[in-house]
Amino acid sequence: MLYIVFVIGVIFGSFYNVVGLRLPKGESIVTPGSHCPKCGHMLRWYENIPLLSYIFLGGACKSCKEPISAMYFIMELLSGTLFALCYKVFGISIDFFYSLIISSLVIIIFVSDSKYMIINDSPLVISMILIFFIKLFTLGLKSSLLSLLSGLVIFILVYLLRVIGFILFKQEALGGGDIKLSFIAGMILGIKFGIVYIILASFLAFPYALYITIKNKENMLPFGPFLVSSLLIVFLNIPILNLLINSLIHI
Repeated sequence: MLYIVFVIGVIFGSFYNVVGLRLPKGESIVTPGSHCPKCGHMLRWYENIPLLSYIFLGGACKSCKEPISAMYFIMELLSGTLFALCYKVFGISIDFFYSLIISSLVIIIFVSDSKYMIINDSPLVISMILIFFIKLFTLGLKSSLLSLLSGLVIFILVYLLRVIGFILFKQEALGGGDIKLSFIAGMILGIKFGIVYIILASFLAFPYALYITIKNKENMLPFGPFLVSSLLIVFLNIPILNLLINSLIHI
């Protein structure tokens, strides 16, 4: 079962690469089919097998020999690994499906925010709807509405950070996509762990922020990948974090 989940994750990862690369440019995720961006060569089915085709083609287009970005291979492998990890941690459960939604966002946001500094609304809206209905049908209306309230609280907190960042640095510190993503984090994690998510994302981003401050004059930081990574890390480790927080409270 673990291997099956991994293969499913790899297949979805291939699709998420397309979503992350095309949506920011306003392109269809359906047509045209997969093709070489340089020569336009339409990939045959055996040239479009996740992971394997990249290896067999030697990381280059069969037609024009243009190198294929290793990002495709890395994101497919990461997607499969995350899906398998989620199954290993949660088994087939409600939390497993939550974790798959988060893992899907990890891949899409890593691709789109790292390349274009954009987090598109449509994957976020779809995720919000899925999370709400999973909660509605498993926990009832009250819990699903409370999750919306938690999402709103974390949304407001991150929005306030954006305002403070603009006042301090005279430029946008957070994008709109980062704030909307935080609404999803609040829905899944609740308020307590939503705050942990914000703090952890800042720690994850700090080394890279320090690096680009030194190397890049524009100091542009795609914060989305760090936020969504923090969301997944916190969700996977809620039992451990809960024990730690309760221990600190009783000290």
